[in-house]
Amino acid sequence: MATILNLETATTNCSVSIGRDGAVVALMEENTPNYSHSEQLHVFIAAVLKKARLDFSDLDAIAVSKGPGSYTGLRIGVSAAKGLCFSLDLPLISIATLKSMAHQITASEKTIIIPVLDARRMEVYSCVFNAAHEELRETRAEIIGDDSFKEFLAYDKVHLVGNGAEKCRGVVKSPKFNFRTEIIPSANEMAKLSYEKFKVGNFEDVAYFEPYYLKDFVLQSKKS
Repeated sequence: MATILNLETATTNCSVSIGRDGAVVALMEENTPNYSHSEQLHVFIAAVLKKARLDFSDLDAIAVSKGPGSYTGLRIGVSAAKGLCFSLDLPLISIATLKSMAHQITASEKTIIIPVLDARRMEVYSCVFNAAHEELRETRAEIIGDDSFKEFLAYDKVHLVGNGAEKCRGVVKSPKFNFRTEIIPSANEMAKLSYEKFKVGNFEDVAYFEPYYLKDFVLQSKKS
């Protein structure tokens, strides 16, 4: 049996869960427009442990959402995870933020799932998955335009999920696009994914692990 504490701070949603063999036994989260992770994260950790009737000594690993996402949010989550791993002598597991978002969609076979997180201006972070949540295209930072994601319109439906989907709504045109702007990264989906990594010993080097920022991908010229 594996009991794993999962931390999700990549966006405005401060989310913490405890998973036991991949099943969520406690979850606490709050999505606020103002990033409150520094105030809430450790409060939520204590709350889920209490709800699950567990102590820190009962944990087998710490999992953290690795990004892409907010620079500050990711730093807070990763710092907390690494601190717990060092103090408790536990392994660290990282979960791709966009992958956990894709797992919120149950789709038919001829369907594509594209999690999209707002970056800046008309830019998003995106990754492409099939209905089995297998990655078909790597994570990218890209500017949304008329031709974005059109190569996937051979499928029956394309789910654009996340806060970046709002940017896409007015630009990409096809009845095959389904915009799911309400979906946000959550520690709820992390429980299953972190357990899968735990079973095969897919751990990070606690000392050297860094979040996947994927930032500064567009060069901007200075105004003269």
